[in-house]
Amino acid sequence: MNRLPACCSPLQHHWPLPRPVPGAQLVSCTFDPAALRADDFQRAAIEQTPALQRSVAKRQAEYLAGRACARAALQHLDGRLYVPPTGDDRAPIWPADITGSITHGKGWAAAVVAHKKDCQGLGLDQETLLDNERAARLAKEILTEDELQRLDPARQSLGVTLTFSLKESLFKALYPLVLKRFYFEHAEVLEWSDDGSARLRLLANLSEHWHHGREMHGQFCCMGDQVLSLIAV
Repeated sequence: MNRLPACCSPLQHHWPLPRPVPGAQLVSCTFDPAALRADDFQRAAIEQTPALQRSVAKRQAEYLAGRACARAALQHLDGRLYVPPTGDDRAPIWPADITGSITHGKGWAAAVVAHKKDCQGLGLDQETLLDNERAARLAKEILTEDELQRLDPARQSLGVTLTFSLKESLFKALYPLVLKRFYFEHAEVLEWSDDGSARLRLLANLSEHWHHGREMHGQFCCMGDQVLSLIAV
């Protein structure tokens, strides 16, 4: 059986980000909703839930691409064959000894996984670069007052998009650890640089360990008009 959906390109085992995370595996692929076939879920041996059956082609294709990447990353990590289902909170359900994250955006999907003994949490997020008009409109929804003060007007598009992406990655990395939802105003990006490094700080108490003032490092890269960010705990 061809385990790759017809709507997906061959999988890429690579690390596009600037710094590898020891023990982590990242797999990506491109996907085309127009190439989705009626039997793609069956071909890929990925469960098609009733909600997915009712969804549009884009949602089905991005789900297939993300789960195909997750399965390949896990197989590359330790040989297991596993496709993470979706929990009631809409987050992927990983094996008990695994941490992982899935992202998908404009025709591209990726998954990153690691053993929990090597990494407590992983958050991966991809965003399409906002144009200047939209970045200006969304800045006050995404950025704190301090972040707005630090925002370089000449790099507004990248600054707002990157802040959004890093906060999404932070949520994906920490939510499985704290089991508490938090939002844009509950963290801030303190700094980022062109070498792909970033520093963030929590502005809320999520748990005894993950408290207000706790700082974390992240990384990112730009791929054409796409921004990819990663938080590894």
